[in-house]
Amino acid sequence: MPFIKSQELQRWYKADKAKCLSNLRESLRTKEIRPTDFSIRDLAEAFIVDRNGDPLGAEFTRALDPRYGGDTVAVMEAVDSAAFKSISGQLIYTAMMDEYEMYLAPVEGLYTNVPTRFNGERIPGVSGIGEQNEVVRELEEYPSVGIGADWVDTPETVKRGSKIEISKETLFFDRTNLIIDRASKVGMWLGLNKAKRIIDMVLGVTNTYKWMDTAYDTYQTTTPWININASNGLSTYANIDDALAMFNAITEPKTGEPIMVVPKQIVLNTGLSYTARNIFGASQVIVDPNANTGTAQTQMWIPNSVVTPALQIINSPIIDARYTAGSVTATNWYIGDFKRSFMYMENWPISVDPMPANSYEEWNRDVVAGWKTGERGVCAVKDPRYVQENTA
Repeated sequence: MPFIKSQELQRWYKADKAKCLSNLRESLRTKEIRPTDFSIRDLAEAFIVDRNGDPLGAEFTRALDPRYGGDTVAVMEAVDSAAFKSISGQLIYTAMMDEYEMYLAPVEGLYTNVPTRFNGERIPGVSGIGEQNEVVRELEEYPSVGIGADWVDTPETVKRGSKIEISKETLFFDRTNLIIDRASKVGMWLGLNKAKRIIDMVLGVTNTYKWMDTAYDTYQTTTPWININASNGLSTYANIDDALAMFNAITEPKTGEPIMVVPKQIVLNTGLSYTARNIFGASQVIVDPNANTGTAQTQMWIPNSVVTPALQIINSPIIDARYTAGSVTATNWYIGDFKRSFMYMENWPISVDPMPANSYEEWNRDVVAGWKTGERGVCAVKDPRYVQENTA
């Protein structure tokens, strides 16, 4: 889409503002158009009007030139830039979110997003009632059972964000790519920061689990649960089998009854990715029960789908970097139902809010338009019994 399309976009906006913005969002989402297809200066000329809605964009951009011979103050005071900020804000938002989502994508399956209105909260629950069912004879009253209290405290939430601004110089020199690049970088750093915090929680580098007023590390070698599987480096399907056996031994803490853990993902360093793909991608597994007996070999070929569960393999350069930053041994690997164990307590999702009109920043720093962007939340451990760390 050439820059001249700004004029066409202006006609659509005048005809139906809501429909224009909706179509623009959809076209940006599907990549039919991109933020860099538009000129920031052309958008200003097309969408900046005066208080009566009459075109003022061309005179406004001319007034940015120190050599302008007109009444600069009168032009600036007459400006209504709401439409310009709506359209350019959508381009800024798209450029930012593309990078934000790209950096978060590798970890999306590792946590459950939980909207909350609290700055840290106590999540109540009830412990299992255990095997308390009794025989009830005809016309007898059903017995009452006790349900023990249970709760998890989550950390306080934290706000993160930054600003994106279009200066007089950016608009005057039409540095469209510069402002789009800034928006992309903001999205990248927000997404990368959140991804790093989530990965550190999954790897046990940060430990935020506080259960019934006692803080615990996510991965334990002793009671009240054991989910560190030592000397179980990943090399064959037998290591997956060993991990599943450890899950089967984890019990509900107050009743001693087993809990149902169905692993869905495996998280590992890139150095183990091909090993994992060989294990899960094999069409068959050779089982040789007589391999160590010195007798004749008896081999059985079994479909791998019968032996090895289907697990999503999760690894990325960001995960590798967090292994290094957290001093986690590269051969350690993690397995479990991560969404049942980990949460992101979110006060509000990432948003883009425009700078108000006629702000002090316009006069003091020559800021023509600006947006602040940010989110508020914190990583939290809900129940570590559904994940497991395996060490070589």
